[in-house]
Amino acid sequence: MNITTFRAFKSRNYRLYFVGQSISLIGTWMQKTAVSWVIYTLTHSTFMLGLTLFASQFPSFVLSIFGGVVSDRYNRFRVLLTTQLASMIQATLLAVFILLKHYEVWEILTLSVLLGIINAFDVPARQSLVYEMIENKEDLSNALALNSSMVNLSRLIGPAIAGFVLETLGDGVCFVLNALSFIAVLASLLMMRMPQYVKKTHKKNAFDELKEGLAYIKATPSIGFVIMMLGLISLLVLPFSTLIPYYAREVFKGDATTFGVIDSVIGLGAFSGAIFLASLKTRSNLKKILSINTLVFGAGLILFSHEKMYPLALVFATVAGFGMMSQITISNTLIQTTVEPAMRGRVISFYAMAFFGLQPIGGLLVGSVSKWVGPPDTILVEGIIALLIGLLHMRYLRKEKLKQAHNAMAVEEQQIQAVI
Repeated sequence: MNITTFRAFKSRNYRLYFVGQSISLIGTWMQKTAVSWVIYTLTHSTFMLGLTLFASQFPSFVLSIFGGVVSDRYNRFRVLLTTQLASMIQATLLAVFILLKHYEVWEILTLSVLLGIINAFDVPARQSLVYEMIENKEDLSNALALNSSMVNLSRLIGPAIAGFVLETLGDGVCFVLNALSFIAVLASLLMMRMPQYVKKTHKKNAFDELKEGLAYIKATPSIGFVIMMLGLISLLVLPFSTLIPYYAREVFKGDATTFGVIDSVIGLGAFSGAIFLASLKTRSNLKKILSINTLVFGAGLILFSHEKMYPLALVFATVAGFGMMSQITISNTLIQTTVEPAMRGRVISFYAMAFFGLQPIGGLLVGSVSKWVGPPDTILVEGIIALLIGLLHMRYLRKEKLKQAHNAMAVEEQQIQAVI
């Protein structure tokens, strides 16, 4: 690492955002870990783990495209402030239910649905607003990579703390700490000095703007392919995480701490991947790195799937986390640095729909398949699918390179003919 790894910190607003979000995300991962553990402890069902993921993320799949329109039509800063406040209220309600010890699975699922609805509007606004926080736009890709390092450092720290808290203080404390963590992100937002919002005149209604965003993606194949690839990964591969409680309890005969450690080493790998991406030079070939790291992701899952030696399994989980990170970060970076500013919110909403929205459907699919073939074989198949998607992307890049070379030759021939 060198100073260029953190060059986005030169922007004051981004520094505030980074600190506030870092604290809040640790609480978020504590809550995610605690919810999975509570659900599995109550039901002992991998299907219910998948259903919990479905409940928390499917609303984002349905509503995120409208969240993108809201982000493009209204003041993104105010939208983000509203969604973060709503997230704090949701976390507080969940904490109250758990502390009172009078909760049912359906109540946890209902609050998970509420969080999914909030995130449908939060993600497009938050991701789009990062662009406005960065003073030097050349630092945008670095900021997005640092965002990912923030997310995954919190994924490393959050589950580890959650495992300890679950064992020593009880599940209710995890939910209380998450609710309190939103104070940091709200304070950081209120301390920012954002440019004065200029209200825009919209000649089209929301549905027409939605169609316009979809037409833009269709007319830009490079963006469309990245979103399609991310969608396949989200549907068929990323839901592997819903099966981690099974490995903690059944394979390694552990407890909540074991679960927290496995989740944390996945976060460690992802954090390492994010720092690697943040350290890349400005004009690195991100598309090629995306292909290679997709293969790394698949290989890590395959090696982890049937490993019964706990230390080796942690190593392979770390490798999978490293490869997994590129799916999220590079896809986001390619979109943010390519798309037209007026389309940013809507295109990011399709990115969010592919990333967050298809995971819950995949969670149900993985949960159902694991009941029939077992979690180890399910994760093995997910690893093979990741390898195939990585190879498909490599093939696409080769075709794209050949097409560019052919177009360059055609232009050169036209220039020669013009001279003659």
